[in-house]
Amino acid sequence: MKKSDIGLIGLAVMGEKLVMNMASKGFQVSVYARRATVVDEFVDGRAKGLSVVGTYSLKELSDSIARPRKVMLMIKAGDPVDSVIEQLIPVLEKGDVIIDGGNSHYPDTIRRTKYLEEKGFLYIGTGVSGGEEGALLGPSIMPGGSPEAWPLVKPIFQAIAAKVENGEVCCDWVGNDGAGHFVKMVHNGIEYGDIQLITEAYHLMKNVLGMSADKMHEVFKSWNKTELDSYLIEITSEVLAVKDEDGSPLVDKILDTAGQKGTGKWTAVSALDEGVPLTLIAESVYSRCLSALKDERVVASRAFKQTPIIFNGDKKVFIEHIRKALYASKIISYAQGYSLMRAAAESNHWDLNYGGIALMWRGGCIIRSVFLGKIKEAFDVNPKLTNLLLDPYFKQTVESLTESWRIVVSTSVMNGIPTPSMSAALNYFDGYKSERLPANLLQALRDYFGAHTYERIDKARGEFFHTNWTGRGGDTSSTTYNV
Repeated sequence: MKKSDIGLIGLAVMGEKLVMNMASKGFQVSVYARRATVVDEFVDGRAKGLSVVGTYSLKELSDSIARPRKVMLMIKAGDPVDSVIEQLIPVLEKGDVIIDGGNSHYPDTIRRTKYLEEKGFLYIGTGVSGGEEGALLGPSIMPGGSPEAWPLVKPIFQAIAAKVENGEVCCDWVGNDGAGHFVKMVHNGIEYGDIQLITEAYHLMKNVLGMSADKMHEVFKSWNKTELDSYLIEITSEVLAVKDEDGSPLVDKILDTAGQKGTGKWTAVSALDEGVPLTLIAESVYSRCLSALKDERVVASRAFKQTPIIFNGDKKVFIEHIRKALYASKIISYAQGYSLMRAAAESNHWDLNYGGIALMWRGGCIIRSVFLGKIKEAFDVNPKLTNLLLDPYFKQTVESLTESWRIVVSTSVMNGIPTPSMSAALNYFDGYKSERLPANLLQALRDYFGAHTYERIDKARGEFFHTNWTGRGGDTSSTTYNV
């Protein structure tokens, strides 16, 4: 009997679609799920006629795969991954590859890579983005882990991954241990930001301009023919066009409380750990948290006087201002995300290919957009680029958008419409391009109450000073450190 090219554990939405994708590319896949009925229903149903082999124990799964075995896990992140790994170890051999394709937290992947390599196995933690459709037709795949494992899985991964217009594959090796899952985490954080920016544009059009869902559908549809051309803008247009059974917009009947699975929070926490100002994405996470306080918000809306909405301008002109503000903010989101990747790469000794990451995100994934091509070009020209804003294209583009950006943010403030991510993006931009910020006063205050010391503009960097501000203190200063 022919041995399978790869095995896959977990036949939920993403797992079964990846299996069907692999089988459609000529690979034979062995599958396993905890419940035998799930295997039977899949093999005899959606996978009928495909090169898919059902197995009913991990030993049977292992025995059915060609050496060196490749076993992919598409299961819930966290403890279940560790549990299945422990069950696989006795039925696999040294040199076999275990692949985690779920949304695992990258420190777990670092730990698992080390653990399995010490036992003689190879490990890959890979981000897979694109949802159900992407998994079936071609996702973006971001693998990291044991470098020796990459040649073993590369033919399969690159065959099933998305391809962009020139045939380039949206899958390549990211880096050692947790690099792949880290990049996927940042992808998801940027996704949070992109979605939040779109909802803020929607909120402004709906509440300031009084536009209907049908009108906004047309606007987003037209925006998808501009620099904002992307999957998320496209599906926003489609969502706004869908009607409920009574003919009214379905979106208007959806409760305004947002869910989240944690990857956006992980991104924000990682940014705090690395000391990177990931302000836009952090605000997008907090916005979801605020939306969840629905009952409290209803009470507050009745307790406080509401700001009357007054707009006397040209609606068409303001819509264009919103588009430009959305694009400028989007640039900031990616600039911050790439700054985080650069900082984490230094901390974890990863050699990340930033242009290659933009290419991996160019197709298949949720944040796919034409805009990512510009990011790839920026890093192709200067692989050591410290911030996207310093690339000539992005510098010139943001400068051309700033007036509209300020008009939109100020209009939202004056009309009581929250735009936390657009505002955070603008504040970051203004802060980033400020040669001098008020942190000198901040350091003086820290030194006053805690003797935390400060540096001086007329002395060399790295030389620290303490002042006895009250005359009652001593000359002893606190230790100098940064977290």
